Amino acid sequence: MALKKVTSLRSSLVPRAALAAASVALLTATFTSACSSDNSGNPSSQNLTGRGPITYVEGKDTTETGAVKQLIERWNASHPDEQVTFKEQSNDASQQYDDLVEHMRSKQSTYDVVALDVPWTAEFAAKGWIQPLKDTFSIDTSALLSPTVASATYNNTLYAAPRNTNGGLLFYRKDLVPNPPKTWSEMLAQCPIAKQNNMGCYAGQLAPYEGLTVNAAEAINAYGGTFVGADGKTPTVNTPQARAGLKVLVDAYRNGDIPKEAITFKEPESANAFNTGKLLFMRNWPSTFGDAGAESSSVKDKFGVAPLPGENGVGASTLGGYNAAISAFSKNKATALDFLRYLISEDAQHIVAAGALPSVRASMYDDPALIAKMPYLPALKDSIANAVPRPVTPFYPAVSKAIQDNAYAALNGTKSVDDAINGMQKGIETAGS
Repeated sequence: MALKKVTSLRSSLVPRAALAAASVALLTATFTSACSSDNSGNPSSQNLTGRGPITYVEGKDTTETGAVKQLIERWNASHPDEQVTFKEQSNDASQQYDDLVEHMRSKQSTYDVVALDVPWTAEFAAKGWIQPLKDTFSIDTSALLSPTVASATYNNTLYAAPRNTNGGLLFYRKDLVPNPPKTWSEMLAQCPIAKQNNMGCYAGQLAPYEGLTVNAAEAINAYGGTFVGADGKTPTVNTPQARAGLKVLVDAYRNGDIPKEAITFKEPESANAFNTGKLLFMRNWPSTFGDAGAESSSVKDKFGVAPLPGENGVGASTLGGYNAAISAFSKNKATALDFLRYLISEDAQHIVAAGALPSVRASMYDDPALIAKMPYLPALKDSIANAVPRPVTPFYPAVSKAIQDNAYAALNGTKSVDDAINGMQKGIETAGS
């Protein structure tokens, strides 16, 4: 860095030694001050006032309305000097993740705002890749559903703006069960109706993949169990509550209330079983609603949706969706911050909701026009309001694997429920090693 030239001292008035000492002192102070304001080792302290064009990165826009493109077009129409370019990734989550990690590790500034699958947020925050949203970068989240805000929070600091969310729903045969069950015990008590109609009682996504992490977490969370502490690292699953939740799921599978083939189900297989009349109850995402109500569906006009069941009432859905974060390496962070605030605005969230992406704003779930288009919205609002984020940890892939591997072992009988919970605890404990 350039050092200021000392010109204020005159050798004719100051002894040469004193002049030298004063010069060194002034140069040292200038050097120290300059270095302290450089912040070269902390990218989150840099480019805070930068304005100009930015790039928004998200997976493939698969909505019928082209919601992401609409959002950007609306922004660009009123920000001619701060245009947003949409970098559309593939539709494969693993490829999206790898692309983002590659850019962040190399500290590239070409990605300004990135859409993070909810479980990735803590990892990117812990690694210093995304901008903390505090102090002058704080955003107003008071109109947002609180679980969505929790999903964007790591170590008590908000790191992203919830952009859209998702929650699980209970699909049920309203022609056979007029009133949906509110608890696991109520639901399982109606399984004889399924047997009388030669169908399975309940299924979700129990194959050994991320869907099993979600289903196991929902059962465990519904009974008060948790997985990690606030630090994102300390395992907390070794509790009676977690055992009770997993036991309900395991017992239902072993006694046949969950059909044997359900251990192979992902989202499409469980939806197909329900839509062809082979299930009384099904856990799935709202995206299943359209196919269930299609003309080709055996359950058209015969099904309803409700929040997932819990221990004593509404259960604890696992959250899905995207969080939008500012890259710590962006050059135009002031523009990026304004874009985040726009993404959670009422106008932007109406575009999100109209594209059948569940909104993060509570008011969208009470809109009569949206409810007419998506009748599941009231049930989804209750589901999301009671939802729990996936374990908020910088080591999510390893934590998820510990959950699904041990839950699957408990379901197929190679581990007891106690051993499975102990296995989850140990797996989470070593996830960061």
